[in-house]
Amino acid sequence: MKPYPFTAVVGLPDLRLALVLSSISPAVGGVLVRGEKGTAKSTMVRALAGLLPGVDVVDGCRFSCDPAAPDPFCPDGPHDGATSHRRPAKLVELPVGAAEDRVIGSLHLERALAEGVTDFQPGLLAAAHRGLLYVDEVNLLHDHLVDTLLDAAAMGRATVEREGVSVSHAARFVLIGTMNPEEGELRPQLLDRFGLTVEVASSRDPEQRVEVVRRRLAYEADPDAFAAQYADEDARLAADIEAAQRLLPAVKLPDEALRQIAEVCASFEVDGMRADIVTARTAVAHAAWSGRDEVTTEDVRVAARLALPHRRRRNPFDAPGISEEQLEQALQDAQPDPGPEDDGPGSGSTPSEAPEPPQGSENAPQGQPQQNAGGQQKTVGAGETFKARVFRVKGMGEGERGRRSRAITDSGRTIGVQPASVREGRPHLVATVKAAAPHQKARGRNGASLKLQPEDVRYALREGREGNLVLFCVDASGSMGAKTRMREVKSAVLSLLLDAYQRRDKVGLVTFRGQAAELALPPTISVDAAASRLEGLPTGGRTPLAEGLLEAARVLRVEEIRDPRRRPLLVVVTDGRATSGPDAVARAQAAAGLLTGVTTIVMDCESGKMRLGLAADLAAHLGAEHVPLADVAAESLADAVRARTGRAA
Repeated sequence: MKPYPFTAVVGLPDLRLALVLSSISPAVGGVLVRGEKGTAKSTMVRALAGLLPGVDVVDGCRFSCDPAAPDPFCPDGPHDGATSHRRPAKLVELPVGAAEDRVIGSLHLERALAEGVTDFQPGLLAAAHRGLLYVDEVNLLHDHLVDTLLDAAAMGRATVEREGVSVSHAARFVLIGTMNPEEGELRPQLLDRFGLTVEVASSRDPEQRVEVVRRRLAYEADPDAFAAQYADEDARLAADIEAAQRLLPAVKLPDEALRQIAEVCASFEVDGMRADIVTARTAVAHAAWSGRDEVTTEDVRVAARLALPHRRRRNPFDAPGISEEQLEQALQDAQPDPGPEDDGPGSGSTPSEAPEPPQGSENAPQGQPQQNAGGQQKTVGAGETFKARVFRVKGMGEGERGRRSRAITDSGRTIGVQPASVREGRPHLVATVKAAAPHQKARGRNGASLKLQPEDVRYALREGREGNLVLFCVDASGSMGAKTRMREVKSAVLSLLLDAYQRRDKVGLVTFRGQAAELALPPTISVDAAASRLEGLPTGGRTPLAEGLLEAARVLRVEEIRDPRRRPLLVVVTDGRATSGPDAVARAQAAAGLLTGVTTIVMDCESGKMRLGLAADLAAHLGAEHVPLADVAAESLADAVRARTGRAA
C-alpha cells in the first residue's frame, strides 16, 4: 500500500515548510513537531521520505557509504574500487521502547572473546545514515537515548565505546520527532538540541475539516488511485527540493543578515550560540528554497519563527512561543541605515505571511483571584516557586528510568551480576569469562582463544534512579483558603511539581472540598497540565478528608494495574482537619489504613499560634513523614541543619 501523499495533507503550512527546509539542509538539526493527537504529524513525516532524492551507496556496506566520498573510518571499509548502486532514501522509525544497543549498535561479545575479532552490529543510527530518522512520541523516550540521537544528528557521526572497543561511523540524517505536549514535555536541554520546532493543531474551519475527512476516506478506499492523483504534485515538490539542495552551497549569508540574526536572538534572550547558528543555517536553506543566492530579511524572519520558539528564556511552566511584534522590532533594530534604497521585504511584509504560533492568550492571567458561580468558592493564585526538598520512595524499585528513587536499571553503576536466567542488558565481561573458564578443557580448547557458549554470557546488575508516580492529594476546603495560606500551598506544590518534572516523574492530582473528592488530573507525565489544574483550583466548603484519602487509594490501585513499574509517592496537602459528615475524623483514620505501605508525605498547612497538630496525627496513622509547609523548601532544611550543627558545637 502506498503511503499517504505529502501534498495531499490539508493545511499545516509551517510544518510543511520546516520539513522541507530540514530536507534541503540536514545541518539545520531536524524538526520537533508538537501538537495534539490526530493532527497528521506522523502522516506528513512518513510521506516526506518519498520526496527525497535517491542515494548512491557502496555495495555490501551496512553503513550506506557514499561511493564518491566513502567514510575512511567505516567499519566495513575500506571501499577503494568498490561497486555501488542507487536506492531510495530510507525512513527509519525508532520505537519508544528501543534499547540503547538497538539504537547505536553493539559489539558481538561472543565473537570478540572466542575469535578475537571486533564484530560490530550496526544499529538504527547506521540504518538512518543519509536518510530520515523518525521518533514518534519523542518525549516518552529515555533522556540518554534522546541525547545520543541529538549528538549524532549534530556531529554527523556515531561512536560506540563498549568493553574497551571503540567503533565510529558516519550518521548524517534528518532527525524528526513528534510529541503530544499533554503527555509531557522534553527537558529544556534536549529541546534546545532540535533545530526547528513547529506547533500544530487541528483546524476549526468546518470546510477544511470536511476536506480532511473526504481525502482520508478516499485514500483508505483505494490508496493507489488516491496516490496517483497527487503523484505529479509530489514529483514537482521533489524536484524543487533537489534543485534547492544543489543551490544551497552557492547561497551567500551577508553581514547584514548575520547582524539581524544576532539582534533577534539577543532580543529573545536565548542561551548559548546554538540559536544563532541554527537560525543562520535555516535562513540559508530558505533562501535556496526560494531560489535566491543571498539571504534576505524574509529568510531571517522565517528562520527565527521556526528556530527560536523553543529556545527563548521562559518560566518552567510557560508554553514555547515568540512574539511577532518583538520579532519585527528586532529585525528593524538590526537594519543598518534604512533609506530609500532599502528594498528588503522585512518591514513591508504583512502579518498574514507569517502564521502566528499559539500564544496562550485565551488563558486567564495567573495569580489573579476569580469568583466562581457558587459565590463561596474562590481561586487563589500561586506565589513564586522555589527549590524543593527531594522526597524519595522507600526501598529499591525496577521502574522507568528517572531521577528520584533507587532502582535496578539498565544503566548506572554496576553492583553485581544478574542471575544466569536473565538474558538482557549489558554484558558483564569478567563474569562471562568466569562462567566459561571451568568448561574450556571439556570443550577442547587448544589455543589462546576462549571457547564461549551463549549460556556463558552474564549480564551486569546496575543501580540507577527511577521515575515515580507522584500523586498529590490537596485539601481545597474553606479553611485552606484563609488569608494567604492557599497561595503558599500552591507555591509549595508547584515547586514539587517542578521537581517532579526534572526527575521525570508521572504526576496526578486529587482534590477534596465540600462533600466529596475528585480526580482533578489523572496520572500523566505532563507536569504542565498538573500546574495548570492547580493554578485554577478553587477553594471553599467543608473538609472531606476521608473522601480525599479514599479517592487517592482508588487512583493508586488503578494505576498499579495500568503502570505497575512506577512506584507511588503520595503527597497529602492538608491541615489535618476533617469536618464533612458524621464521624469525619474516625472515617479519615479508617481511610488512612488503606494506604499503609505507600510512601506518603503529609504536608502540614496548619498556621497560627494555636495549632492542633491534626496533620501530625494523620501522618502517624498513615505511617508517613510529617513535613510542615515551611520545611518543603530545600533552603529551610539547610537552615535547620546549620542551626542544629551550630547548637551542637
